[in-house]
Formats: sequence, C-alpha cells, structure tokens
Amino acid sequence: MALPSVQDEVGPRGPGAIYQNSDGRFEVLALTTDPAEAAALLRRNAARWAVIVRDTLRPDGQPYPVGSVWTDSDYLIRPAHTDRDTYRSAA
Repeated sequence: MALPSVQDEVGPRGPGAIYQNSDGRFEVLALTTDPAEAAALLRRNAARWAVIVRDTLRPDGQPYPVGSVWTDSDYLIRPAHTDRDTYRSAA
C-alpha cells in the first residue's frame, strides 16, 4: 500500500491560506516539502513536510511548525495565495 501523497497530507494549506479546526484558526506563513528541513522544524527524526502557522485567534500568536495531516475536521476559510496574487494591479 502506497503512502498518501504530500499534497494529500498538506491539503489546501499553502502560504496565505487560513484554516480552522478545534484547536484554533491558523494562517499559513510557510510550507516546506524538504524532508530534512521539515524534520528539523518539527524536531523529529523524519518528516516529509511542515507548515509554519500562526493562530489568528490569539493576539500574541507566535509562528510555530505543524506536521498534522489535513482531515475532515479542518476547514478552509481563505485559500492560499497564488503567484498571480503576488502581482496584483494597483488599478
């Protein structure tokens, strides 16, 4: 049996996305799919990916890494930025 893909585990949590679950409401600040970097961020021996999030419901919310997979208990509030979003016209 094959492992789920990284994309399946991460779900729609790209940079700029906001999602919510029972733990809080989170803005995704960064995503890494480099296994060595993800493992170091999560302080694990191995990891395939990690997202750095900030809880937007806490006024003092500090960024921290998360390695939990996307589940049915998570729901997307705002989609991730696209490359096109980066270069919006001022007009």
